[in-house]
Amino acid sequence: KVTLKRGAKTMSFNLNRINPNQTQVFFHDGRLETMTNEELEEFLLQMGLSDVNGALEQNLIE
Repeated sequence: KVTLKRGAKTMSFNLNRINPNQTQVFFHDGRLETMTNEELEEFLLQMGLSDVNGALEQNLIE
């Protein structure tokens, strides 16, 4: 679970790797998106969380 707080806005989401090139992003407002590695990397960079993507990749290798 990842929770981001920017000012008055809070965004929470869970990440679930479903195969080596796709991750499901479950937002706590009910939305679900399936993203490729490239889309996920861009999303995480926009959120300021580039380290999370590296951790996901490391978990796949292990």
